[in-house]
Amino acid sequence: MNSLPICATCGMQYAAPRSDCPICEDERQYVPLSGQQWTDLDTLRANHTGLLREEGPGVLGVGCEPAFAIGQRALLVSARSGNFLWDCFACLDDEIVAKINELGGLTGISISHPHFYSTVVEWAHAFDVPVYLHEKDREWLGRPESSVEWWSGETKQVAKDLTLINLGVHFPGGTVLHWPEGENGKGALLSGDIVKVIPDRKFVSFMYSYPNLIPERPSVVRRAAEILAGYEFEAIYSAWWDSIVRTDGHEVVQRSAKRYLDFVSS
Repeated sequence: MNSLPICATCGMQYAAPRSDCPICEDERQYVPLSGQQWTDLDTLRANHTGLLREEGPGVLGVGCEPAFAIGQRALLVSARSGNFLWDCFACLDDEIVAKINELGGLTGISISHPHFYSTVVEWAHAFDVPVYLHEKDREWLGRPESSVEWWSGETKQVAKDLTLINLGVHFPGGTVLHWPEGENGKGALLSGDIVKVIPDRKFVSFMYSYPNLIPERPSVVRRAAEILAGYEFEAIYSAWWDSIVRTDGHEVVQRSAKRYLDFVSS
């Protein structure tokens, strides 16, 4: 039995029952007009089915149907150093665990920002791996756990071929994952919605609050673009199914940041 409370709006699992969800009370998320609602992992497992689907070379999307809460899917990166899970979603079930174990299991997990922390402690236990989260977002984890490794600074190499990069967009600890061997050696950036892929795939966007349409501060976007200028990547994988820039990812980020800064300063 797993009856720990999970927020139905953002998917965060908490260590004990509570009346509020701090994530949803924050202006980067929201409490629905119908009020705070809760579920649990047992209920989710009874009503959702796990889904694994190829999203790109060496990248599997891992999610559930129907979608739950924010609706994101995670990404399983088949790096030379081993399988690594990027981002997370709430509905972890035995079938997903079995399928990932058939593929070789996991070497670690990292998450772009607190909106996707969800049931990451369940994932860490299921695969017996560390979780790498940026210390600037420590306050938001709903279920503190010893398997979480809080890192600091601008970058952390979680494997020889995988680097976490703190950009500070959306949340102070907002992080992306750079995989230089992705896209058949052309490089891939896994971005959650720290760098958000939008319908016009020639651009990406940067927001402080997506549901409440609060733009990110220009200084933060400028810094993010300057940091990413030093990394090569062809593709950008955002947080939802098929939310992918397939080509010219590096240039897409740079011209998007320039457009953003031009608009907010005019």
